[in-house]
Amino acid sequence: MTERREFLKKAGVFGGSALAFGCNSEQKQTAIHTKKTYEWKMVTTWSPHFPILGEGADKIAKWIEEMSDGRMKIQVYGGGELVPPFESFDAVSGGIAEMSHGASYYWAGKSAATQFFASVPFGMNAQQMHSWIYFGGGLQLWEELYAPFNLVPMPAGNTGAQMGGWFNREINSLSDLSGLKMRMPGLGGKVIAKAGSSAILSPGSEIYTNLERGVIDATEWIGPYHDYLMGFHKIAKFYYYPGWHEPCGTMELLVNKTAFDALPKDLQTIIRTAAGRATAEMLVEFDYQNQIYLQKLKTESKVQIRKFPDEVLEILKNYTKEVIEEIILQDSNSKKIYESYSKFQYEIKDWIDVSEKN
Repeated sequence: MTERREFLKKAGVFGGSALAFGCNSEQKQTAIHTKKTYEWKMVTTWSPHFPILGEGADKIAKWIEEMSDGRMKIQVYGGGELVPPFESFDAVSGGIAEMSHGASYYWAGKSAATQFFASVPFGMNAQQMHSWIYFGGGLQLWEELYAPFNLVPMPAGNTGAQMGGWFNREINSLSDLSGLKMRMPGLGGKVIAKAGSSAILSPGSEIYTNLERGVIDATEWIGPYHDYLMGFHKIAKFYYYPGWHEPCGTMELLVNKTAFDALPKDLQTIIRTAAGRATAEMLVEFDYQNQIYLQKLKTESKVQIRKFPDEVLEILKNYTKEVIEEIILQDSNSKKIYESYSKFQYEIKDWIDVSEKN
């Protein structure tokens, strides 16, 4: 009864606020803002205007300018235009640029714990991940982790579930992964290393050439839409699922903390709002495009779409546990963050079993 009364009380307050908002709008009150303008730079880990991801960074800049009525303008630079893709973390930390857009697992060399805010192999999907970040304490832990680097992180997109990767050999058993040089970042890269593969980190712009020339033997990227546009179906025979290594792919917006703290509160809110819109829109656009391009791969190419054998997935799942255990034993930040992540995943399981499993 107490919870019901609180719910009704909040509902009443919300309704009253809506009525009050209507009255204020009729009075044509003018908001007073400082006339100071801000011109910022955003670097990214993506090629310029890269579909959905790079375009998402462009949209964030556009939305911020629109919502601020032109008081804040942001110039977006693709990876390599101002700084190399994997130097954007340092660029924002050091004030070369005020913002960046990318994925947190690229910064594992700065702190192993960053990886847990992008994706965890065999972990939560995008919706569950967002729930943990926004309401389960994840965002506070993320901010604490990045504070020593003079950075403010926030979610700014999600790929949703990814595919498992492109191969030129069949994966029938764990031994088929042995000796492979595979492009795979984050925790997933450490898992395949345990399986006998070599995990290679390379920016998206270099993957096709590296696969074509044999610098790598296999690659994961994102999903059907991007993988089709990259042309992987022209140089690889097998396309495997599920993307066990990235059941979601959370994107991040990094903001220089000194610059962010110096902004008026309304501009801080505008930045967070634009990042939140990107988080919602990117996810649904990925689903929309992936279902179209999965069919194109099926009908327009000779690639064979295969499911990883259950025994391979089970072994990789066990390796994932070993990798995480090793990380949290060596790094207190990782331990603290993963304990929060795994506790939330465990607690939400009952609801997922009821609401999503048919």
